[in-house]
Amino acid sequence: MKKVPHRIYLSEEQMPKQWYNLRADMKEQPDPMLNPATMKPIEEADLYPIFCRELAHQEMDAQTRYVDIPEEVQEFYKMYRPSPLIRAYNLERALGTPARIYYKFEGNNTSGSHKLNSAVAQAYYAKQEGLEGLTTETGAGQWGTALAEACSFFHLPLTVYMVKVSYEQKPFRKAVIETFDGKVIPSPSNTTEAGRRILAENPNTGGSLGCAISEAVEKAVTTPGHRYVLGSVLNQVLLHQSIIGLESKAAMELVDEYPDVIIGCAGGGSNLGGLIAPFMQDKLLGKANPRIVAVEPASCPSLTRGRYAYDFCDTGRITPLARMYTLGCGFMPSANHAGGLRYHGMSPILSKLYHDGYMEAVSVEQSKVFEAAVQFAKEETILPAPESAHAIRAAIDEALKCKESGEAKTILFGLTGTGYFDMTAYNAYLSGQMIDYIPSDEELQKGFDQLPNVPEAR
Repeated sequence: MKKVPHRIYLSEEQMPKQWYNLRADMKEQPDPMLNPATMKPIEEADLYPIFCRELAHQEMDAQTRYVDIPEEVQEFYKMYRPSPLIRAYNLERALGTPARIYYKFEGNNTSGSHKLNSAVAQAYYAKQEGLEGLTTETGAGQWGTALAEACSFFHLPLTVYMVKVSYEQKPFRKAVIETFDGKVIPSPSNTTEAGRRILAENPNTGGSLGCAISEAVEKAVTTPGHRYVLGSVLNQVLLHQSIIGLESKAAMELVDEYPDVIIGCAGGGSNLGGLIAPFMQDKLLGKANPRIVAVEPASCPSLTRGRYAYDFCDTGRITPLARMYTLGCGFMPSANHAGGLRYHGMSPILSKLYHDGYMEAVSVEQSKVFEAAVQFAKEETILPAPESAHAIRAAIDEALKCKESGEAKTILFGLTGTGYFDMTAYNAYLSGQMIDYIPSDEELQKGFDQLPNVPEAR
């Protein structure tokens, strides 16, 4: 095999001009979202009060295989895309593995993550519709930062409800969002009915993405000319994020490679769904059979320990219900959990693929995650985000298995972003103060007991 460059870039001309809709090739579709008032399947028009119309259409469209990327979005992408596919030669050497390790690096923008890929699309469609502003939530802050960048570019006001524990741990994320004119509110807050209700029940809560979603949705639907946008979980988000996988596959073709194992961190599903999209297409169509591995935190293990059931997408129980792997919409991750990946559920698309056996899932403790993050940083000179480091942990483990077996597998993982706003967590690890928290079966059961009473299959 010819020598592969350290960094593999597509040219601007080689960049994808269309997003790929994974649902178009799925043998069985995810179960429909349900209207919480009627418990009947959602129709596109039901989503218009929440999302702008084009995004509502993309959310419901399961037939269109490829969706044209608007020219304005393509031009925006060119400011930081194509992102590099990098051969991890130094990490391979340090591990002594025969495996070939590649990673797709998405940290080449101010948000420091892949989130900008969908943020610019959603802000563009909102501007095209003539909306007056947007609301959203953010966990670790990458999505809030990315959307603030995109909204600033398109001159759209933005209100961000940030999970309170992250708001307190990462004050500089707040500063970056405000640099791009975004308004940041720690969640749960007293600015919404949902927030006040959650605080009344648990005054000392550190919050969760489910809480923040409730507040952002309420703010959107009660403010004229505003709509809500989300950075993960939704079908539309996985569509936009397919740019990651499409670029990865094209770059690997340039060096005559194809992954045996594809690994991504898993919180709500945006990065993982985007990375695996074209490879999962090959798997669904019988063209190839790569192993696909989702890696989630042991403190928020929706795939590995959750239930495949209908649940609300938010803690306040005001959003549509989705059938997904869930820990229960009231689940609150431990406050010592570092980074994002703190959502109670998983993308309905990924949940269905996992349920049907097309992909695997593992959970890892955060001390092991940071052990891998530090090793990776030393070898590859990029300080990874805690979320990304979950994928790094699993990639290292796979490479060490290759060392034991002598197999020269090709491993691809997603490096979703950088960890420069996560130094509190890094400091906790380096000082020996990091604690691994794994919820007990009894704790998880409390969430399962509150799942809505909906038939399991429709």
